[in-house]
Amino acid sequence: MKVTKRRKEQEGMYEKNRFYESKEAIELVKKLAISKFDESIEVHIKLGVNPKHADQQVRSTCVLPEGTGKKVRIAVFAKGEKAREAEEYKADIVGDDDLVEKIKKGFLDFDVCIATPDMMKSVGQIGKILGPRGLMPNPKSGTVTFEIGKAINEIRSGKIEYRCDEYGIVHTAIGKVSFDNEKIYKNFVTFVDSVLKARPSSAKGQYIKTITITSTMSPGIKIDPKSIKKALE
Repeated sequence: MKVTKRRKEQEGMYEKNRFYESKEAIELVKKLAISKFDESIEVHIKLGVNPKHADQQVRSTCVLPEGTGKKVRIAVFAKGEKAREAEEYKADIVGDDDLVEKIKKGFLDFDVCIATPDMMKSVGQIGKILGPRGLMPNPKSGTVTFEIGKAINEIRSGKIEYRCDEYGIVHTAIGKVSFDNEKIYKNFVTFVDSVLKARPSSAKGQYIKTITITSTMSPGIKIDPKSIKKALE
């Protein structure tokens, strides 16, 4: 595989096998992001769990104090007064059975779904479409609720949902390269703390195996797990 000039330039800026302290890694990943667009900053955490066991699946939410830097398109399944509330709080898409039918035909121009409990029977019809994309409303994540305005505000304020994949890895974006280092650091600490608190009681041994921080177009930087304890103090 041919190594591009850009990648060679990046590889000369860090040590591949070194584990960096959290703040140092954040500073470095920003330097490595040399694209012309505002890249996302992503965190990938390998966990010591077996997702094949239902009691070891990790799924939770957290509110990033500095937001994600991304405009989130919100779809709301609601009727009557709750549909009007969704419109008042400026949801991007609001509908009931008509929205379900639209999604059946291929419409997926949104990032998050919220539904009132009375709409879940209809939303269940498109579970096979929304589920694999991580879009299915879920009471545990606060996206099945009658408190539509509150849910919309939380998402706009930086609420994210995460879950471990089949390899036991959780991934999320914690901001943009344009964020200053302290904002990224605050979001990073909040996310890692949330993942730690979401540890299943059945998980044994080392819970956090590795942590890598990267940007959309740059190589990953390994973070020293010991620095996490320091970051959370």
